[in-house]
Amino acid sequence: MDSRELRYFVAVAEELNFGRAALRLGIAQPPLSRTIQQLERRMGVALLTRTSRAVALTAAGEVLLHEGKRALTALKAAQCRAQRAGSPRLVLAMKPHSDGDLLEKILAEYAATPGAVEVEVRIGGIGEQAVLVREGEADAALLRFPHEDTEGFDFEELLTEPDVAILPRTHRLADRESITMADLSGEQFPRWPSSPPNGGPLVRDAAQLMQLISLGRTIAMLPASTRRHLRNDLTAVAVTDAPTSTLAIAWPPEAKSRHLAALVQAAVTASGTLIAHPAASA
Repeated sequence: MDSRELRYFVAVAEELNFGRAALRLGIAQPPLSRTIQQLERRMGVALLTRTSRAVALTAAGEVLLHEGKRALTALKAAQCRAQRAGSPRLVLAMKPHSDGDLLEKILAEYAATPGAVEVEVRIGGIGEQAVLVREGEADAALLRFPHEDTEGFDFEELLTEPDVAILPRTHRLADRESITMADLSGEQFPRWPSSPPNGGPLVRDAAQLMQLISLGRTIAMLPASTRRHLRNDLTAVAVTDAPTSTLAIAWPPEAKSRHLAALVQAAVTASGTLIAHPAASA
């Protein structure tokens, strides 16, 4: 199959509606239907079940959706990495204020490395960082786990810190020196792009989150280092039994760039941690 057929199938499989899929792809519905039928004939399996009311994936369709999305991501990554290969530059992706105040130290440590190249810091919305690396638009990312997806990446841990409760200053708990998770029972937490519905507002970026907290629409549990970047109308309260999160620098395991290896080493050195695996393997 070619990439066009795969894109068409993935759109239908995700929308489970030929009309919406055609609109998403910017094409008419009849050629989309013909392409899927031709793909099924050539593969010799049914990918979709169709009735007058619904479209559903078969077992074969489920597999092709999973593998097809990975294949399309790999194709895009190959194109992006090839286009950027001749550019003496690294791209590091991160969310705003998610670096545990390490970014400046990391960049300074790397800049002192012989042969260092320019590092572009790309700051994006929640959940975008891993996608940028997978699609080849970034060489590495600063990720927080367990909150962010590090599947398929090599990574080095840089910093582990407890979460704190971010509250509006008018909140009933805002003046407390510390609280417990039980004190937050019944509070409305946000929903992240990759998480299932929880009744809370869908939040896609840090600015939106802070605005919603200020308005009293939600509260959030964020790394303790976030408190140094809060707006004046927000406060951070320690939570004695809060979970922890770990900041890591992550990169594709197939990467062979010596510049990337040096950046990883610089991040580990700047964080003060011991590197478990030589970054030269990056």
